[in-house]
Amino acid sequence: MKRKDYISWDEYFMGIAKLSGMRSKDPNTQVGACIVSDDHKIMSMGYNGFPAGCSDDDFPWDREGDFLDTKYAYVTHSELNAILNFRGGTLEGTTLYVSLFPCNECAKAIIQAGIKTVVYSDDKYDGTPGNIAAKRLFASAGVKYYKYEDTGRKIELDL
Repeated sequence: MKRKDYISWDEYFMGIAKLSGMRSKDPNTQVGACIVSDDHKIMSMGYNGFPAGCSDDDFPWDREGDFLDTKYAYVTHSELNAILNFRGGTLEGTTLYVSLFPCNECAKAIIQAGIKTVVYSDDKYDGTPGNIAAKRLFASAGVKYYKYEDTGRKIELDL
């Protein structure tokens, strides 16, 4: 008889997204993303951080102050990193699992990449202009999105 306590596909892929977010060096917000094909294969992953070749010791992690003195001018979001990390083929029709609902800039990249479904864990910016714009873009382009229903399952890894 097979095990019955195995994790679901949503738990698995959201777990991968959240684990990817743990790679982020951002002291305030760690976001991870995982792009998955229709047949449950991981196509790419990403987390929020500075572009390759840009030292995370040389750029600011601050959230407030002059724009050029904050992380916002330099950080690449997890969704865009996952799209850019993909090598070869197409992301057409795939699903993106992400720990934080995408901003409007990432929404544009998601649409352009052909991703058709977004599964998100947290929508802490719900109702903000960027969030409203992202949802409007998704609705216009036919990108479905839904909130991941947290199962409360705890998973511990010995690393």
